[in-house]
Amino acid sequence: MTPRTPPLGRRESTTLAPADRYERRRLTWEISIVLAVTVGQSALYSVLSLVRRLLAPVPLGQQQTQVNPSRDTQALWDAAYQLLSVFFALSLVALVVYLLWEPGSNALRRIGLDFSRFGGDLGRGILLAAVIGVPGLALYAAGRALGITVAVVASPLDAAWWTVPLLVLSALRAGLTEEVIFIGYLFDRLRRLGWNDWTIILSSAALRAAYHAYQGFGAIVGNFVMGVVFGWCYRRWGRVMPLVIAHTLLDIVAFVGYPLAVALWPGVFAPVPTPTPTPTPTPSA
Repeated sequence: MTPRTPPLGRRESTTLAPADRYERRRLTWEISIVLAVTVGQSALYSVLSLVRRLLAPVPLGQQQTQVNPSRDTQALWDAAYQLLSVFFALSLVALVVYLLWEPGSNALRRIGLDFSRFGGDLGRGILLAAVIGVPGLALYAAGRALGITVAVVASPLDAAWWTVPLLVLSALRAGLTEEVIFIGYLFDRLRRLGWNDWTIILSSAALRAAYHAYQGFGAIVGNFVMGVVFGWCYRRWGRVMPLVIAHTLLDIVAFVGYPLAVALWPGVFAPVPTPTPTPTPTPSA
């Protein structure tokens, strides 16, 4: 019986030989440093933010947090700072891809972040966004009703004509940052350290959940499930591109569709008037 040939991206992602003792030590340090300056750092701040919220006199369900907050009162300077924030975040993604590069092996092709099968990637991404987005919205509403999720406030759309393009760019930044590092990078490196795929999936999903802990327990559960689903999809498809597309679409809907959601369900999405603790640095959604 002819063995089943794995998808192209998955086949290429396993061509690197397992690391020897010296290489394992080097990879362990590399992973630690990468996480310390990227998503691991944000996850730690996010968990500390949740702890601070739980210790505050205001109940968690009556608190709120803002994604993509304004960085300056003047619109032009705010846009400049937002663009720089996106640029430096994507620079970290470029650094991770650079670290993945091996002689004779294209890192982007190995993790499936290219346009060689864009039609299929787009279809899978849209389907995945629908599968994750609808239950995610219900989970957020349930978390708000139970008082275990903070009110997430998106930026207003009428600040300037460039507000929506900047929000779309921020959504792309979030999709690339999280999926390239949580999935593409960690799968590649942890496989070389000898981890099995399901250990990697569960570990990266837990890190993703911690990364969004500042939004409350509903976000922790939702993002853990999302991490498991995305990890399983990468294991099956061997491509990061559908995950980046799905994540970007989810965040575009969250960032740009927020005013519509407020109008339709003000009791769920409208910000609460109760004062909250001083904001703590948190990652974008």
